[in-house]
Amino acid sequence: PGDMTTFNILHGFPEALVRGMRSSFLGDADYHHMTQCETLDDVRLNLSETDYGDALADMSTLIPTGLQKAAVEKLVTEFQYLRTQAIEPLSTFLDFITYEYMIENVMLLLKGTLSGRDINELIAQCHPLGMFKESTMRSIPTFESTPRGYQDLYQTVLVDTPVGPYFSLFLAETAGRGESSNVLEEVEIEIIKSSLIKYWIEDFGKYVECLGGETAQIMGDLLKVRADTNAINITLNSFGTPLNEPAMRASDRKRLYPALGHLYPAGTSMLADVGDEDELGRVLDLFPQYSSIWNVHSAGGSDGKSIDDAFYERDVQMLELAFEGQMHFGAFYAYVKLKEQEIRNLVWISECILQQQKEEIHKFVPVFSFNAPWRAGSKTRGR
Repeated sequence: PGDMTTFNILHGFPEALVRGMRSSFLGDADYHHMTQCETLDDVRLNLSETDYGDALADMSTLIPTGLQKAAVEKLVTEFQYLRTQAIEPLSTFLDFITYEYMIENVMLLLKGTLSGRDINELIAQCHPLGMFKESTMRSIPTFESTPRGYQDLYQTVLVDTPVGPYFSLFLAETAGRGESSNVLEEVEIEIIKSSLIKYWIEDFGKYVECLGGETAQIMGDLLKVRADTNAINITLNSFGTPLNEPAMRASDRKRLYPALGHLYPAGTSMLADVGDEDELGRVLDLFPQYSSIWNVHSAGGSDGKSIDDAFYERDVQMLELAFEGQMHFGAFYAYVKLKEQEIRNLVWISECILQQQKEEIHKFVPVFSFNAPWRAGSKTRGR
């Protein structure tokens, strides 16, 4: 993306924007005040003094889903402004970020179509960062729920979308295993989604590697950790399903593991052979960066944390560090993902207040917190 002599000429303005946007994150004091609130109106009053003030100004009553929708729309507006200010190769990098949400939206529409849900309801649930043209979104449910119908869906609609190549890879790989063209109907939607996300991670990884420099190093590491997280979750979630049958482990399940990451290739090969949580734990013990996360899971959430919480904490730490470097694209990806974590925090706090579960309200991961355990001089996370 350019070295020190050219980066600011090409990408200095959007980088300055995203680094300025860092100041919009909620601080420790904001979280402290929200956790003391008794009602959602109190939460809204506290948020009126933050960067979310304008986004919530027109809401008559605050509910968690409304708060989430307003916060996501605010993030999308900011992201789209960054995208309009970007030129190559940053513009393609930002497009890659949206492909993940496109995949999730398509899978949501496919899953909703199979269960016969209303298209307007489904479109309302789609993530705004992954939206296609409305005609494209509405055409997906019009195809019959038959093998031929899904083939027509791909050939006439999905092939023209940015994520079309990932669908093409999935269909080609499945056909190469001697299966008929009804794969989209018979394979579980989540398995299809895992395959498409795998192709996206691998494609994104190749792109940042081609960019070189700090972007390849920082963003490449973020994608490696993302790939490892997917591989661990796919293995963990397969227990008790057909994917964990011995014949399926080395074929179908292993094929869902991304071909990059700190676990790849030795770790993913070992993951393909595990059949229960004990075996998974023994494999992860060989990788220090994941053994501590697995210990959180094996402890059974005794300290109130799940493995997802441990992954979120690790992700926030890495994403915050992405802002420390200079002249690279990782800060743009980090901004989107850290904002998503902040939105999760807002929804969690508001849900706890609404359901009067105040004893659970501190189970969130603050962003850029001075009390974070990875910051110098801090031993415990702020509550």
